[in-house]
Amino acid sequence: MRYELYYWPTIQGRGEFVRLALEEAGADYIDVARRPGKRGVPAMTRLMDDKRSKRPPYAPPFVKAGKLVIAQTANILLYLGPRLGLAPRDEAGRLWAHQLQLTISDLVVEIHDTHHPVTTYLYYEEQRPAAKRRTADFWRYRVPKILGYFERVLARSSGPHVLGRRLCYVDLSLFQIIEGLRYAFPRRMKRFEKKVPGLVALHDRVAKRPRIAAYLASKRRLPFSQWGIYRYFKELD
Repeated sequence: MRYELYYWPTIQGRGEFVRLALEEAGADYIDVARRPGKRGVPAMTRLMDDKRSKRPPYAPPFVKAGKLVIAQTANILLYLGPRLGLAPRDEAGRLWAHQLQLTISDLVVEIHDTHHPVTTYLYYEEQRPAAKRRTADFWRYRVPKILGYFERVLARSSGPHVLGRRLCYVDLSLFQIIEGLRYAFPRRMKRFEKKVPGLVALHDRVAKRPRIAAYLASKRRLPFSQWGIYRYFKELD
């Protein structure tokens, strides 16, 4: 099946978690909004605004698979995981992977809110004091708690990946979390990484996987920027 991925064409954002899974699996997919020309984004918004649809997606990312339209990052990965060989076959294993991905989704919100803690309708410069306070609390309390949790899960998995011997989509998402935190908070992350050596090693293993390495070196991999989830501000690092 050829999958259609709908997401904003100029940022990694939440769509990147889906892209990594599709790339690792060597799936046949189209990144619709990044196709040549200017028809991709209108095609995406038409699906969101389709008044005839009883199940319209609220916002990207979403994936079209045949007649199905699946939205929300964790939900997309729950669907794609078994079909791409990136999730367990048993129900308990699939639910465990989904549970971990939902926790990653919570973390993504907290990362974004370090630079936009008040509202997304104000520029960062208009909420800088609140961002400094939010970032300080994020690194003092939330990063140790959440990444520490994943470090323990990995240590108890009886294998090199969070679910054991086989790679799953959660491993790819954790790779993206480490990558993004290194971009947004290079100094803080450098100090913190010694507390999560397992996650750092997992990140390095994922980066060396042939298809992921090829993807990272290609133009398909969008660079980090000041418009995504991860944004670098010197005063927050």
